[in-house]
Amino acid sequence: MIDISPEKLHKKLPLREKIKRFIMITAGAILMAIALELFLVPNQVLDGGIVGISIMFSHLLHLPLGLFIFLCNLPFFFLGYKQIGKSFAISTIYGIVVLSIATAILHPVPAFIDEKFLVTIFGGAILGIGVGLVIRYGGSLDGSEILAILISSKSPFSVGEIVMVINFFIFIAAGFVFTWESAMYSVIAYFIAFKAIDIVQLGLDESKSAWIISDHYEEIGDAITDRLGRGVTYLSGEGAYTGEGKKIIFVVITRLEEYKLKDIINHFDDSAFVAIGNVSEVKGGRFKKRDIH
Repeated sequence: MIDISPEKLHKKLPLREKIKRFIMITAGAILMAIALELFLVPNQVLDGGIVGISIMFSHLLHLPLGLFIFLCNLPFFFLGYKQIGKSFAISTIYGIVVLSIATAILHPVPAFIDEKFLVTIFGGAILGIGVGLVIRYGGSLDGSEILAILISSKSPFSVGEIVMVINFFIFIAAGFVFTWESAMYSVIAYFIAFKAIDIVQLGLDESKSAWIISDHYEEIGDAITDRLGRGVTYLSGEGAYTGEGKKIIFVVITRLEEYKLKDIINHFDDSAFVAIGNVSEVKGGRFKKRDIH
């Protein structure tokens, strides 16, 4: 009998990676606190989710924002502990603690600007970068997503749909608590933050994966290597209808190389099957571009 200990099933994260995660989550939480206390909250522009609810409670009860961020988020992390896992829960609670403390420290600092349009743009962007960093390194700063995961497991709705409905009611409530103008600016800030999170997650130099099926796979593969400087992988496939064996070319490129890749494929086989998708991260292998001679 082979003895498989829990340690062998779950490889521990190296100390270097733990320190990196700790630094990035700290930086992300502080950036979010800066966005809230120095841009959004003083100008009555709020975020979605539990943080948005916390901002409204803080405004109505005249108590520190950090207190509500911590208290309102805490039940969801305990509730969803089994769904999100130990490592994620620890990272998330740590991020929330840093965010709560940072907002308390920054609260006495006056807002950088009071022009709502600029506040919405820069506050939303900084907020998104902060949240994106925390998500990228294994944590979260808002319990609404965990609530959405729990609801989606018992309903026909997706996590994204549930988060959207939650935020819809939060922004409606913001119109009554603050003003409808503030609610509309909040929606814009949320959208900007959402796009900034994508940039942090995917990166500016977004990569793409391409799957190509063609009878001229060798010529296409050689041309990709020679003209793009990218390594290709040949995979074996089989047509479900015909049962005919096919070779599939797999290659990862940058988005700037997509047009050139299509040009190469069309040169050899304009009827080739091509599927191109976004890749959020490329690691290992031989993705590094070689010199083209």
